[in-house]
Amino acid sequence: MTFAVIKTGGKQYKVAANDVLKIEKLDAEAGTIVTFDQVLMVGDTVGAPLVEGALVAAELLETRKQKTVIILKKNRRHNYRRRNGHRQLLSTVRITEILTGGAKPTIKAAGVATKTDAVTEAKPAKAKAEAKTAETKTAAPKAAAPKAKAEPKAEAATEAKAAAPKKAAKPAADFNDDIKLIGGVGPALEKKLNAAGVTSLTQIAAWKKADIAKFDEELDLRGRAERDEWVAQAKDLVAGKPPRAKVDQEAVADKAEDKTK
Repeated sequence: MTFAVIKTGGKQYKVAANDVLKIEKLDAEAGTIVTFDQVLMVGDTVGAPLVEGALVAAELLETRKQKTVIILKKNRRHNYRRRNGHRQLLSTVRITEILTGGAKPTIKAAGVATKTDAVTEAKPAKAKAEAKTAETKTAAPKAAAPKAKAEPKAEAATEAKAAAPKKAAKPAADFNDDIKLIGGVGPALEKKLNAAGVTSLTQIAAWKKADIAKFDEELDLRGRAERDEWVAQAKDLVAGKPPRAKVDQEAVADKAEDKTK
């Protein structure tokens, strides 16, 4: 049986016809014929360093990553540990011919014919699938046409609801319109607010986020309006509820009475 010794990927391999071996990754597609021209030995003929006119042909079966190899480094008493993994890419080939005298490969790869057959068989199936999808697309608009008439009404109703303004709470008839009743607002802040045109609780109750940000920047409130919930306090005061400061004081007094009892 004729054998040969080839060199590829920096390694030497002893091969014979129909041998399957794994070698370093080859830049070729699976199912093609690859050749190795670095032949060091054929049978009893030893090269110097290569055998002239010798060639080994093989079919590339696949190229895939191998199992993970763990690389662990450790130094005792130094708290040093490094753990890494590596997956080497290897190509699997089957030796088809060992040629000498400058001969060229004559055996074609078996995988090429099977691939072309698979492609030709898959084309009719794809054509049928595309035809079915086209039929469903054409049929879908007809079924959906009656529903399209009812959509504008629903959209108009939702838009009308969204556009309808929310009814503001009616202010109590006897509420005290004094902005100093808001917790955290004293005479100094009252002057600043009056200078900015804010003189009523109803104005503060109508504030939105943009208004809060605007006055916070103009009057340098440093987030006090949002933090102390000025808008919520103003709404409660307009509705006739007692100031929060008074409620808090009453709660403290009640707790003190309970402790004395």
